[in-house]
Amino acid sequence: MKIMIVEDDLLIRNQLKKELEQWEYTIIDVEDFSKTLSIFEDSEPDLVLMDIKLPIYDGYHFTKRIRSISSVPIIFISSRSDNMDQIMALEMGADDFISKPFDMDFLITKIKSSLRRAYTYDSSDKKDALVLIIHINGLKELRYDEFKYTLSFDERTVELTKTENTIFKKLVNNIGNYVTRDSLIQECWQGDDYIDENTLFVNISRLRKKLSSIGLDNFITTKKNVGYRIENANL
Repeated sequence: MKIMIVEDDLLIRNQLKKELEQWEYTIIDVEDFSKTLSIFEDSEPDLVLMDIKLPIYDGYHFTKRIRSISSVPIIFISSRSDNMDQIMALEMGADDFISKPFDMDFLITKIKSSLRRAYTYDSSDKKDALVLIIHINGLKELRYDEFKYTLSFDERTVELTKTENTIFKKLVNNIGNYVTRDSLIQECWQGDDYIDENTLFVNISRLRKKLSSIGLDNFITTKKNVGYRIENANL
């Protein structure tokens, strides 16, 4: 599991890194805060530890941006611990809030709990699985479980984020036809004015990489000024 630390206090950052590495987590250490989002997109961490006060923007800003492209767990760690700070963090999309100073064992427990909730599938929490069979070139089958957020093809399986799953479901429901960018943005983010096409592009790119990893290259095509569609497949 990879944990990204967005903390400008070098002492705290090093303490976190040392402790988490002892638990065999891979640490993504942000030092240049102007690159926070690009580091997140490139490294795809499984969890983010976020401070509020940062040299560039703040933790609220980065959390909202991350939430626009990912459902990764985000835990705030901050000395600003009044109710409004905690409410703001949760409204921006944080999963938990821990006040400084904190007990390291308590933090580890919170991290484990967040990872377990995010990445362990419990069938009692969701509807009975509905697996959709998508025929590829009339020869092979892609199995899509929209509730587990999984795609399986040629004995390989990938898991999708919530946003990737929403995009894929929209494309499948319109298979063979182009889906406009505006339609996908509306489906994923319900018309949030903060979202732009770059956010959609990042999610489409990740989805394409995951499809490619199971042997489905060029499965989603783009037509300029029109939109996206699934190619060479039918239900």
